[in-house]
Amino acid sequence: MVPPPLALLLPLLATALAEPLRFVDCGSKDGSIQEVNVSPCPTQPCQLVKGTSYSINVTFSSKIESQGSKAKVYGEMLHVDIPFPIPEPDGCKSGIQCPIQKGHSYSYLNKLPVKSEYPSIKLIVKWELVDDQDQMLFCWKIPVQITS
Repeated sequence: MVPPPLALLLPLLATALAEPLRFVDCGSKDGSIQEVNVSPCPTQPCQLVKGTSYSINVTFSSKIESQGSKAKVYGEMLHVDIPFPIPEPDGCKSGIQCPIQKGHSYSYLNKLPVKSEYPSIKLIVKWELVDDQDQMLFCWKIPVQITS
């Protein structure tokens, strides 16, 4: 059995040890991405196992002021974006202290649940965060493989 204080540190340690991912910026206009982490994803393309939830951590700085933000996630196949539901699309409930201020850095934290009914397929995950004017704070893409 893991001692209680250590049990509390394990998730933080796993996040701290996560390797930054190589990603493609797909149109960050109102922000600048410093780092993208998906945990667990020890190698790329990320192997996403059905029935598992993955931690997403994006460190970015804002070039604008915004009262709020909203995430939009897609699975991109054959250059077609298929909406991918996430538990919490509100960026202000995902680690970002709102209102967003120009020149400040933020850590956006969310979960990517991979449902059991998803097909086993290779695709591109596209993750957008838009500001209160529907402009892109950040957009990144990574290749993934959904597996059983």
